[in-house]
Amino acid sequence: MNNRAGSFLWNLRQVSTFVPAGRTVRLCPLAFCRPNITYSNWNRRNLLNTFGNKMHSSTRYLFQDALIFKSEGDGCQKKGISTVTVFTVDKLCCPRRLSFDSKHFPVSVNELKKSFHQEASDEDILTKRRKPTLISSKKLSQECNSLSDVLDIFSKAPKFPSSNYFSAMWTVAKRMSEDQKRFEKQLMFNHPAFNQLCEHVMREAKIMYFDNLLFSLHAIVKLGIPQNTLLVQTLLRVVQERINECDEKCLSVLSTILNTMEPCKNVDVLLAGLRMLVDEQVWKIKHIFTLQTVMRSIGKDAPIGLKRKLEMKALKELDQFSVLNCQHMFSVLAAMNHRSIILLNECSKRVTSNIHGCPFKILINILQSCKDLQYINIDLFKGIADYVATTFDIWKLKKVLFLLILFENFGFRPVGLMDLFIKKAADEPGFLNVKSLVGILNVYSSLNHFYKCQTHEFLEVMASALTGSLHHISSENLLNAVCSFCFMNHFPLALINQLLQKDIIDDLLTSGDVERNVHRLHVVAACLKLDDAPCHKDLDLVLPRLPPTTFCPQPKVAAVLSDLLGEGCFSQSVQLPHNYFIDFEIRMDANRTQVLPFSDVDVVTSTDIQRVAVLCVPKSAYCLDSTHPKGYLAMKMRHLKIMGFHVILVNNWEVEKLEMKDAATVLKTEIYSPKALSAADRHLQSTC
Repeated sequence: MNNRAGSFLWNLRQVSTFVPAGRTVRLCPLAFCRPNITYSNWNRRNLLNTFGNKMHSSTRYLFQDALIFKSEGDGCQKKGISTVTVFTVDKLCCPRRLSFDSKHFPVSVNELKKSFHQEASDEDILTKRRKPTLISSKKLSQECNSLSDVLDIFSKAPKFPSSNYFSAMWTVAKRMSEDQKRFEKQLMFNHPAFNQLCEHVMREAKIMYFDNLLFSLHAIVKLGIPQNTLLVQTLLRVVQERINECDEKCLSVLSTILNTMEPCKNVDVLLAGLRMLVDEQVWKIKHIFTLQTVMRSIGKDAPIGLKRKLEMKALKELDQFSVLNCQHMFSVLAAMNHRSIILLNECSKRVTSNIHGCPFKILINILQSCKDLQYINIDLFKGIADYVATTFDIWKLKKVLFLLILFENFGFRPVGLMDLFIKKAADEPGFLNVKSLVGILNVYSSLNHFYKCQTHEFLEVMASALTGSLHHISSENLLNAVCSFCFMNHFPLALINQLLQKDIIDDLLTSGDVERNVHRLHVVAACLKLDDAPCHKDLDLVLPRLPPTTFCPQPKVAAVLSDLLGEGCFSQSVQLPHNYFIDFEIRMDANRTQVLPFSDVDVVTSTDIQRVAVLCVPKSAYCLDSTHPKGYLAMKMRHLKIMGFHVILVNNWEVEKLEMKDAATVLKTEIYSPKALSAADRHLQSTC
């Protein structure tokens, strides 16, 4: 008997040790390790006296596998126990168990079992704790039509996890227009339950599932809650602490979040942690979407080793790329500032072969990314231009214009598409505003594109549209438009007169990009003097001098000319009026059959002398993948001819590849007239 009593008292002490007086600790059934405190009115002294009336049945959830008895009445019965309440005690908390011998109890085993089952059944019915139902963000977003509706539901009965309320609000917000979204956000900030929801999310941040934490942070950022608030910064800190819980899905969400956030201390720390995590887990990534999201988020200043590792992973998974993956790869590489030629070439092939049905926005993104990466692929550009030309009628002209502006950045001249655009713009000029008009003129003048007999009509339509907006156009836009017209040898009188007003000139010389404005004003002045302009031939603009031209020596061409013509028969690096510069000048007879000795006393205005200008031209002076000169070179050639020169273009990149003998043959063919060359050939044959 003493052994049994000692065992009972030992177990009782274990109960008092692990259960604080005055309260019972109830484990959260959600398994998030969150203590749920239930207060009671019992203590160690009256445990046995009031066990039946005051002990909550919920204590059973804490203690398992132990039997504790209680007696009816105020005192402990020595001979028997009328009712038995069973609750379990955890094995770790109570390693020893109460034991009893049926001999010492007046109740039979059957009666004990019957009493036990009856008591347990009653308690299950009356006090069984229900497991709380989780709130579903999907269900919330379907039931609610506004952000305030979600907050109203939260205020009535908050449920775990609170993060889903923010996710539901973002889902609802995505269905709204921009104006409605702005109004609803203001109501959200003013809602009385909003602060309470923020507090709940911060309190639950460390115990909720990690993906719920990331989804809530994403929704909070997208809803426009300021980044410097306690809510956002707290969640960023918790994500930092729990970043090792990232799986592939969480990695994708975290990358998306960092893409949308502004740099700050906690964001920078989190980005550094993400880079370390990606460096470790890059070969474990299975989904291409996750890989591209991560690549987009690591930043342009990421270590080159990490960029190359991600590039190798992408190349390894290239066979798994869908067409959409290939289309997005351009912007992904641009976001991380990594120019992977192999990857870009392979994706270009896939995009070109599957171009039909591609959204216009993706085409624009591809070209913009190519520009950022300085990547040029002629087949890709031609494929995009041909596709847009084929489906020209379904696109708005403003979209096509944006595409042409991007092509102009590469120097690419899509002839068919530009011809279609000229005809459409000439027929429907009303859709264009001033900015669009200036953009069109810049594209066509820069690429030196003319369309048969419709070019003059097109320029007249553009000039008329700009004249109608003359009082609304800025000085800089006016200068750009007039300069573009001058490139194309067209001179709208109203626009030129407006540009030459003293207040407009003063504004251009004192504001904006002054150096660029001065250069364009010099171009306009040169065109008005040299071309067939109908007015202002005697114009004398007082403009600042342009910076001195940087001369690029051409030693190989100079050596070839010395061997071909002899010393003293050409001049090098010649500066001409109107800020023009030519690499070499040769003087010949009128028929270009004989080279004349070069001297300062020659009368250069004589009709018996033909001046020849040799221009060494880089590849960038031509349109992409062609020998069609761009606007400035075409204008320079036109003006040199007006000044009496015969113009010869020498392609630098071609001469550099040739041997001296072959280069001399090429230059000789260009310098001498065909008649002179045929006579020289006949003379050579007769001597042989």
